[in-house]
Amino acid sequence: MAKELWKGNEAIAEAALRAGVEAYFGYPITPQTELLEYMAREIPKYPGRVFLQAESELAAVNMVYGAACGGVRTMSSSSSPGISLMSEGLSYIAGTEVPAVLVDIMRGGPGLGNIQPSQADYFQMTKSLGHGDYHALVLAPSTVQEAVDLTYESFELAEKYRTVVVILADGAIGQMMEPVELPPWRETMREEQRPDWALRGAKDRPHRILTSLNLTPEGLEQTNLRLQARLATVQRNEVRWEEELTEDAELLLVAFGTMGRICKTALRAARRKGQKVGLLRPISLWPFPEQRLHELASKTQRILVVEMNAGQMLLDVQAAVQGRAPIDFYGRMGGMVPLPDEINEQIDRLMALPISQPETNQPGNGYHRHAAAAAVASHTRR
Repeated sequence: MAKELWKGNEAIAEAALRAGVEAYFGYPITPQTELLEYMAREIPKYPGRVFLQAESELAAVNMVYGAACGGVRTMSSSSSPGISLMSEGLSYIAGTEVPAVLVDIMRGGPGLGNIQPSQADYFQMTKSLGHGDYHALVLAPSTVQEAVDLTYESFELAEKYRTVVVILADGAIGQMMEPVELPPWRETMREEQRPDWALRGAKDRPHRILTSLNLTPEGLEQTNLRLQARLATVQRNEVRWEEELTEDAELLLVAFGTMGRICKTALRAARRKGQKVGLLRPISLWPFPEQRLHELASKTQRILVVEMNAGQMLLDVQAAVQGRAPIDFYGRMGGMVPLPDEINEQIDRLMALPISQPETNQPGNGYHRHAAAAAVASHTRR
């Protein structure tokens, strides 16, 4: 199929339609509003599918919950503060063990913040997406094409594991236009294809109950054990990453999403100068590619983590590396996007250091030793 020029948000929506989504519930918030607008325009063209603009993100996620309990292929989308409002409902969906897809087009925060690109939802999506012992499967595209491909696949993953699957992108990917090859159309589910746990009306069969409520500790523990077993299967089967020029890399860049593609540009510039730089780009943020990063840490001399936040994925990198290589961090916050030249400046600086001299690899969570703070001050002075 020939490629067509698509805006990120609209391409994601079209991929969901082609994947057979039957019900979309959402609420406008920049920079993902075009996704909702596209669904509002297109879904009514397909009989049997439903679009509804809810009165809030809280209402939208509970509509998704209800549709998911009915065995309907369903989704929502939002941006950072809107996702925070959905966290209660997402925990209910996970606790009830029903499938749903959520798209988060991240913006700057905390609070209302701004509408510029950010990666500051990493913690929210991988560590704190609602209360309880569960994880969503979180996939982070770096191009519009990859966003299309992951969205198209996400519904089958959600149904396979009966869980929430998150497409985590930022405002840059949501707003940019790129050539895309769209996937083929799938049919929506026929009634006989609905899962046997779905609430479809109890005529001529015993009734079913779907709930996240379990008042006995023994019963709730069994639910949690079942969830943990399923999450262990996800960890075995769904770890995804991309790597480039890691075989001889003396400095390994680690970055996801938009920063992953920007780091590719910086990597190629560094290679042209004779610097042995490689890249690991996590695609699944949960489960995180910790084993592969652990292996690469044994082969490289230094690691540089680059993010559009204060160092959130950095903690997962530190846990995976386990001290096998010094780790440095470079980040920008508040909607500032690091440019390739900035990253190359960091590469030049680190490649000039003695191997035994980690500049910013003290223990801690990354916030107090901020290369980003120095970078912001430096850019302010220019």
